[in-house]
Amino acid sequence: MTSLRPPADDGTLRVAVVGATGNVGTAVLRTLAEDPRIGSVVGIARRVPRETVPKAEWAAADITDDSADLVGLFAGADAVIHLAWLFQPARYPAVTWRTNVLGSIRVFEAVATAGVPALVYASSVGAYSPGPQDHAVPESWPTHGWPEAAYPREKAYVERVLDAFELRHPGIRVVRLRPGFIFQRAAASEQRRLFAGPLVPGRLVRPGVVPVVPDLPGLRFQALHADDAAEAYRLAVVRPVRGAFNIAAGPVVDPRLLGELLRARVVRLPAAAATAALRALWQLHAVPVPPGLLRTVLRLPLMDTGRAARELGWEPRRTARDALEELLHGLREAAGGPTPPLASAPR
Repeated sequence: MTSLRPPADDGTLRVAVVGATGNVGTAVLRTLAEDPRIGSVVGIARRVPRETVPKAEWAAADITDDSADLVGLFAGADAVIHLAWLFQPARYPAVTWRTNVLGSIRVFEAVATAGVPALVYASSVGAYSPGPQDHAVPESWPTHGWPEAAYPREKAYVERVLDAFELRHPGIRVVRLRPGFIFQRAAASEQRRLFAGPLVPGRLVRPGVVPVVPDLPGLRFQALHADDAAEAYRLAVVRPVRGAFNIAAGPVVDPRLLGELLRARVVRLPAAAATAALRALWQLHAVPVPPGLLRTVLRLPLMDTGRAARELGWEPRRTARDALEELLHGLREAAGGPTPPLASAPR
C-alpha cells in the first residue's frame, strides 16, 4: 500500500494521527486543520467515523494487527502523532498491554521504516513515579509508574521503549507529551463508561446532589482542556523541539475545588477506607476501575510546566476548573461526540 496522499510540494506539512477519534485525537484534528503550515492530515483509527474534518482523510487500521500497513500510511508524513490507547478492559491487562505497549512498538517501528522525521507520543502524568505534592517536579522526575495498575505500568514501559528507540534512531525527532487529566464536554459519555461505569448516573454530578466529597490524603491532581492538549501536540509538530514536556493547567484540582463545583461538604476520609470501598465495588463488578488506580492517583506528583512554556511556547487558554466544569456539564447531559469512541451513552 502506498501513502494516501503524496508528500506536499507546497512547503506544508503532512501529519498522521494514530488514535484520531478519541478525546484528544478529535481535538488534535481540529487544531491541525486551523494551522496553515499543515497541508494534510491522515486520521487513523480502528473504526472510521462519518465525520469530515478539514484537511483530513480517514484510514482504518488496528495497531494490534500485524497485517495493518502502518508503514504505507506513514509514508511521506512529516510527523506522526501517536495517541492510541486502551484503558478498558481493566480486568484483563493482557488486552490493554497488547494495544498500549505492543501496538505502540509497532507504531514506532513503522515510523522508522517509513522514514518519518518526527514522532510525537502521548505519554502521561501516570508514567511518573510517586512524587511530591507540595512542589512541582520537572520532566527529569523518574518515570517508573506505579505497579498496582495496568495503565501506569504500561505508560512507564513505553517510556523505556522510547529510550531505546531514540538511541537506535537519533535522526528522528522524538517528543513525549506528559499531560494531566484531559477533559472536554464531548468526551463525557466516553469517560463515564471508562471510569464510572453504567451504575453511576450522570445526574449524580449535579450541584447539591452529592452531599460529601471525600478529602483523601494525596487527592490533588492536574487537568486541562482537550483543546489545550491539542495545541501542545500542534506545537510539538511545527517546532523543532525534542524530549519530554509536562502539560497541565492550573489550579491544582483538590477536594476543596471539587466540593465547590458540586456544592458538597468536604469530609476527611482515610485513603485506606476509600480503597477498601473501591475494592469491594470492584469485586462486585459494580465499577470498572481497580483500587490500584486510586492508589496511583493519590501518589501522582505535581508537574512543573515551565519547559512547555519556554520551549514549546505553550500556555493553556482554559483553567483546570473550566475543563472540569465542562466535563461535569457533559456528564449531566450525557454528551458525546461524532466518533465511535465518543458516542453518547443511552440515557
